[in-house]
Amino acid sequence: MLRHLADGRFHSGEDIAGELGCSRTLVWQAVRVIQQDLGVTVFSVRGQGYRLVAPFEWLDVAAIRDGLDEAAADTFTLAVAERTDSTNSQLLARAASGGLHGLVLATELQTAGRGRLGRRWQARLGSGLTFSLLWRFDRGLSQLAGLSLAVGVALARTLRRLGAPVALKWPNDVLLNERKLAGILIELSGDALGPTAVVIGVGMNVSDPGEVDQPVACLAEAGVKLPRSALLAELLNELHRVLSDFDRHGFMPLRQEWMSLSAHQDAPVCLSFSHGEPVQGVARGVAESGALLVDTADGMKTYHAGEVSLRKLA
Repeated sequence: MLRHLADGRFHSGEDIAGELGCSRTLVWQAVRVIQQDLGVTVFSVRGQGYRLVAPFEWLDVAAIRDGLDEAAADTFTLAVAERTDSTNSQLLARAASGGLHGLVLATELQTAGRGRLGRRWQARLGSGLTFSLLWRFDRGLSQLAGLSLAVGVALARTLRRLGAPVALKWPNDVLLNERKLAGILIELSGDALGPTAVVIGVGMNVSDPGEVDQPVACLAEAGVKLPRSALLAELLNELHRVLSDFDRHGFMPLRQEWMSLSAHQDAPVCLSFSHGEPVQGVARGVAESGALLVDTADGMKTYHAGEVSLRKLA
């Protein structure tokens, strides 16, 4: 039904029913599902039929590949799912069964998306960009410290180049106007000495994601109107460059760039933990490992991602 309405024009229920080989009652029921379960508004006008508020742009593998540079095109294998539980879960399963290095899975609708600390990632159908990629490192788990920050640098480079003045929040968020624009979820499997399979998940708000449980922003606010397939290609190009550099040199060469993009550099912050009392101090950047440095009343402290939440003090 959505594919029939994707052009944003009116289509009569009779024509849709004829093309799909179903009754007009089923067409009407499909419209209800689209609106109630998927959060997409459908106009219904007597004598004209149904249409979406705006054309719906489906992610397209060919269009994504057309936007990749040579190095990225040689590395990434692309797949798009209309619906899945979690792109990260799907690629973790493939990683365990010998999935290809550079495998990328994007989806239109994620039913069990998750973020850091077990939080749920929510996005209205067509409003965001949700994808994961599988990257295999020869190095061990202990040598991948700072990877989520490196991914943040790749996303920020791309979005700033497109005109969105984003900032980074330690350890894995991209902010626009001090609200969450995108999140990163890194999941690893491997041995202490290597090799390691890493699944990098990214969720990004392209347009209004609908009602969510935290302040959020979207790229449309910054005037970025790139089609989602082209946007994904731009992100993959930069991710390929950054991950290749990280594979050779680790996080250290990206440390200063990350701090220049930090939303909290030299600002008063409060750290909250799953256990224990909150800690206040001034954020002083990150260590070579990507750990957060905070100047507290008890001196300079180092905090690793784990069960730590960071917020800026007023």
